[in-house]
Amino acid sequence: MPARILQHTHVHRDFDKSSDDVLLDLLTAPTPPNKATFVRRDAALDPLLIAVAAASGPHVTRNHYHHDFFPTALLPPSDGLKDLSKRPGEDLKADRRRLAYVSRQAPRRQRLQGLLHEGEKENDRLRETDSLKSVDNLPPIPKKRRSFQSISSHAFDAKNRISLSTNNDTISLLKSPRAPLEVKCMARTRIPTPHGPVFLHLYHNNHDDKEHLAIVVDPVQLSENSGSFRLPPIRSSSLDAVWSENETEMDRVVRGAYVGRLSPSSIHAGPTSAVDVSSNDALPPPLIRIHSECFTGETVGSMRCDCGEQLDEAIRQISQPITIGPSTIHPVPVTIHGRGAVVYLRQEGRGIGLLSKIRAYNLQDLGHDTVTANLLLGYKADERGYGIAAAILHDLGLGSSTGSDSEGVRVLTNNPDKVEALRKEGIKVVDRVAMIPRSWQQRAAQKDGNGPNGVVAQGQEKVIGATLIGGNAVHGDDLDKYLKTKVLRMGHMLPLWMEE
Repeated sequence: MPARILQHTHVHRDFDKSSDDVLLDLLTAPTPPNKATFVRRDAALDPLLIAVAAASGPHVTRNHYHHDFFPTALLPPSDGLKDLSKRPGEDLKADRRRLAYVSRQAPRRQRLQGLLHEGEKENDRLRETDSLKSVDNLPPIPKKRRSFQSISSHAFDAKNRISLSTNNDTISLLKSPRAPLEVKCMARTRIPTPHGPVFLHLYHNNHDDKEHLAIVVDPVQLSENSGSFRLPPIRSSSLDAVWSENETEMDRVVRGAYVGRLSPSSIHAGPTSAVDVSSNDALPPPLIRIHSECFTGETVGSMRCDCGEQLDEAIRQISQPITIGPSTIHPVPVTIHGRGAVVYLRQEGRGIGLLSKIRAYNLQDLGHDTVTANLLLGYKADERGYGIAAAILHDLGLGSSTGSDSEGVRVLTNNPDKVEALRKEGIKVVDRVAMIPRSWQQRAAQKDGNGPNGVVAQGQEKVIGATLIGGNAVHGDDLDKYLKTKVLRMGHMLPLWMEE
């Protein structure tokens, strides 16, 4: 047993000795027995990278020369010298220039030299700033292209500036001069109403994309016998004009340029020029109203305002018959149809729009009146304009101030600012007719013991009218607050009828 152990140990010792001999021969041999070597993986890329860098153009920085890289070394040598340092006149390192960055703006002490007095500080002087003046010592800023989709809202100034509110900033630009206002009646049709037939005119203009309307009350145009009075018809000059050389009589009839009443057996196209009919001096001027759109009061029947009631009352009053005489010209009294127009402007909520109007209602529930609510939303108390209304009246031949015998108009309104705005637009206003709220008329009638003329008292059966309110009156605390604000804060000419 011990002999076997010794023999096994001896074998291992002989194996270790042979391994050491092999390692010793490998280390002390004059040449390595294995001559196989591995090539660098990026060795083939070195000349390619150098060629790309040299072919990219003259954009070679000083760092390339610092690392002994010379673009001219890649060029074929003409003298046969491959070493760049041995070429005559090629010592680029010796002729290297150091570039210094110099500011184009002078130091502060030089800029202030000669501008400040002794003991004066820079902040003591008022700076002359001009937002439109260009800076001479700065390079021009490249213009950024802005997408129209980034504009979230826009607010137009009434004078000469437009502000574009983007997602990040606000840009203020000067508005280009607007073209002169032009309106065009696109269509006209007959509408039967509870107060009689009217002609509905739809207008387009070149200042906004809204479709404004004109409700013309002139039933004489539908009757063949006009009587002894030859009244000037209230017609649209732009609608009766010739639109194209190829238009047919049916084209004119379809858009509403016809005379009389349309029927399957009666089709008469209208005149292509204005009808020369002088107005009768015995007739009162036409009665008109400039009415602004009110969805809540006219469609929903809101009792926060009396707009729906006013629209129905305006059509009713304009449609009332007119009695002429007796006079020297007409010794026998004559009754004729009422005539006039309601210009319906699409400027909801005194010009702030339906969205802001709904928000203003919430502010009114918090205790603010209509004027303060508009101001809190960033608007004026009244944002409405009446230039388009005046242009529509001119197109209808109403209130033209040209000519000595021109026919004026009577305006149905309580707002003196509206009358003044129409006069500035060239409308001849001869009289203002007040619009007393129906609820106030009922209170006055109950106080005097007489029923109001043409107004249904509260609690009676609803009378049909042009709006959801119809012939009834609007009542409520919200309405009283609304009317009181009109009188006290907006200067409307109404008798202040308020219960204590």
